[in-house]
Amino acid sequence: MKFGIFYEHQLPRPWDEGAELRLYQEALDQVELADRLGIDFAWEVEHHFLEEYSHSASPEVFLAACSQRTKQIRLGHGIVLMPPGYNHPAKVAERIATLDLVSGGRVEFGTGESASRAELEGFGIDPSKKRAMWLEATEQVANMLAMDPYPGFQGEHFTMPCRNVVPKPVQKPHPPMWVACSNRDTIHLAAKLGLGALTVAFVDPTEARHWVDDYYQTLKNECTPIGHVINPNIAMVTGFSCHADPDEARRRGEDGFRFFGFGLAHHYIFGTHKPGRTSVWDLFEKARPLLPDAGAGRGIGTPDQLRAHLEPFADSGVDQVVFIQQGGRNRHEHICESLELFCERVMPDFKEREADRERAKLEALAPYLEKAMERKTWLRELDDAEIPEIVAYGRTVAQQTPAPGPGDRGVSIPLKNPLDE
Repeated sequence: MKFGIFYEHQLPRPWDEGAELRLYQEALDQVELADRLGIDFAWEVEHHFLEEYSHSASPEVFLAACSQRTKQIRLGHGIVLMPPGYNHPAKVAERIATLDLVSGGRVEFGTGESASRAELEGFGIDPSKKRAMWLEATEQVANMLAMDPYPGFQGEHFTMPCRNVVPKPVQKPHPPMWVACSNRDTIHLAAKLGLGALTVAFVDPTEARHWVDDYYQTLKNECTPIGHVINPNIAMVTGFSCHADPDEARRRGEDGFRFFGFGLAHHYIFGTHKPGRTSVWDLFEKARPLLPDAGAGRGIGTPDQLRAHLEPFADSGVDQVVFIQQGGRNRHEHICESLELFCERVMPDFKEREADRERAKLEALAPYLEKAMERKTWLRELDDAEIPEIVAYGRTVAQQTPAPGPGDRGVSIPLKNPLDE
């Protein structure tokens, strides 16, 4: 099984001067440490306006910074918001390819449709159309990354003429693609479209087996890929705090994990929020006595307890476990200490089996993936004669402007192509 770390960049109130700067710099230090320790993935969200819960509006910038401080760790968008009101598909393709280039080919392209009212209405997106927007944009971004030129598209939610979208990514035909999954319905959707399932629900190990079985059975029998390659992987999130003393592990990590869930519910389910004024942390403190405990069953405990927590995920066929280690007021030094202890005492037990597990899985899936690719409907490549020419505005103006008279003076601008002489 592989392991990842996950960032919302949570920042509970009250905010002192330099709090966001400190938050980002510490996160960069944590990713650099995780890379040295052998953690496989660093995931970063895209959210807007979700105060305290997520101060992560530009994941591509953070991940680009991570790329220059790391050597091996995979850099995951968890996720890019795909409705065009958030991000034009061509801009998404350009950013993904650029990040793949500056990182030397380490990008994981996670996608999603968004769900919070603050974000959707803030960008003028109709919630009833967001799934269709995600489908349309995600398929076309894959085409833009892989095709030369991109033939163009006329859809319901965005239209674009033929253009060659550059740069192109290092990973061909494009980086591995994922979709955020919050329930078993979206697990099926991910598998049907040949996308990795990045589950953002806290599933217990027993339930994880059902999610994994759903995903791989659907992938084998119903997959028609949305991208140009299939990414047969399922990742699941859990809390994280590791210490030799189980009580100290809880003191360091429990409130951060519980605030993560409370902040999510505040912005997505039950909260009333006044921008710039509501303190989510104050609301959390009032609700704390009513919230469930979070201990070894949520990835918070000793190395032995974490190993026991993670083994059922591995046995169930989960490909990656992603740690929610930065939450609430969890302290930077405690996060680093937890990562170091986990990577020394727990991770090697899972790493030594990973290469054989991955090879066996892909060999078993190979005939199913081949059949799935045969079912895909490909966007037709244009013949050279069909690729339209783009006439520069200056040339158009020159063709429409009357020739100067004998007495006209002024600056001479070359509006004629010398190759036409």
